[in-house]
Amino acid sequence: MYLNTLNNFVQQSGVAFGTSGARGLVADMSDGLCWAYTEAFLQSVASDGTQVVLGHDLRPSSPRIAAACAAAIAASGRKCIYVGALPTPAVAFYAAQLGAPAIVVTGSHIPFDRNGIKFYRANGEISKSDEKAMLAAQVEVPDLLVNAVLPAPDTLASTVYVQRYLDYFGAGALDGARVAVYEHSSVGRDVLRTILQALGAQVVSLGRTENFVPIDTEAVRPEDVAQARQWAGEHRFDALLSTDGDADRPLIGDEYGEWLRGDMVGILCAQALQARVVVTPVSSNTAAELCGVFAQVLRTRIGSPFVIAGMEEALAQRLKQTGPVVGYEANGGFLLGSDVIQGDRSLQALPTRDAVLPMLALLVLARQRGCKLSALSANLPKRFTASDRLQGYATEKSRALLLQLQGNAVLLAQTLAPDSGAVIGTNQTDGLRVNFANGDIVHLRPSGNAPELRCYAEAESAERAKRLCDACLVRVAAEV
Repeated sequence: MYLNTLNNFVQQSGVAFGTSGARGLVADMSDGLCWAYTEAFLQSVASDGTQVVLGHDLRPSSPRIAAACAAAIAASGRKCIYVGALPTPAVAFYAAQLGAPAIVVTGSHIPFDRNGIKFYRANGEISKSDEKAMLAAQVEVPDLLVNAVLPAPDTLASTVYVQRYLDYFGAGALDGARVAVYEHSSVGRDVLRTILQALGAQVVSLGRTENFVPIDTEAVRPEDVAQARQWAGEHRFDALLSTDGDADRPLIGDEYGEWLRGDMVGILCAQALQARVVVTPVSSNTAAELCGVFAQVLRTRIGSPFVIAGMEEALAQRLKQTGPVVGYEANGGFLLGSDVIQGDRSLQALPTRDAVLPMLALLVLARQRGCKLSALSANLPKRFTASDRLQGYATEKSRALLLQLQGNAVLLAQTLAPDSGAVIGTNQTDGLRVNFANGDIVHLRPSGNAPELRCYAEAESAERAKRLCDACLVRVAAEV
């Protein structure tokens, strides 16, 4: 046996907590390391649980990592409820119904040579303080691990997740709709089709592959932009739906095959649910405040744990205020901090990112308003966002760049947006976000999940936002 703190295992492997969960190279995610993470979680965060729900995505490495987690669960004397390949929010929701903690093996949207593990209490994602407790935990890892054999999955988890949406939206909610699903390698591709068909939609399946495709809903690949437009001309659908790898972030295309920005999806979904308080990261579109629909908009650092903490704070302080408390991220993932009740229908809180809810909410909202999906945002303030990233850009290099820019106002303007006028404000809540005199916003931030530098831009037109984002990254890359 090898006894050490989880933090020492982390330092040796380089597989560390990121924006949401632990992430690292598959080559570094040994069975022993995965055992260590699992034992630390069960010891310091989920010590009261007698059973643990375990699921994973469709990455080639995920079953092996899940087996190591299952072995650690069994060694702790707890029952492992294995649900197989299933969307992360479906695993979390099922665990909540059972009052059990959960572990999900997934790298979300990052390339297939990387993977990760997410951890859930019975009431939702673990917090940053939980992560600290795990890192301090003393864990004992066997010198030699014998891979566990994963049992046949419990199919009830999928059934419960599907029923959640049928009960709220109602049978026939999408009768007559023609919806295409870009399936690629998303773990949610089958359950999404099941939900859509159960609600009455005709589903067209597109782009299914057994090779893992790293779909990033914040930085959609040019080939996926072109493909969506081509499919729109060929298949004449009302909407095109997809997700990232673990199906907690939506990618929603309109009838023209134009992908909707995740932060605008969040605003529209919050409107559809009649939310009163919205919690969203600093990188999201400022139309959330400018639209004047919500009683309160709270801004946080980027990452679902921070959005969840913000929702919890809002719930603790709202007193007599009525209406749901919700959260969303610029990647489109939507979180329910409180139950939603509309008439005789209710939707239970699910404080983790979900891709299915915003998809269905927007489709139903368009029907209620009698318009196409492309017209849903017509009444929102004309603010547009774009985002992309430099891959293979070390986190240390990103931090050094931001430190340099913060100390040099001239270099800051020249690097981020030389033709946007004077800098009128900066925000360092997460990375470096800069407001310019002409209304442009440019935001640089090191990724919390991979060696990438992310850029977010906001402007008065979609074209200008994209130009701002692209040009900023070109200037940064040229300085390497």
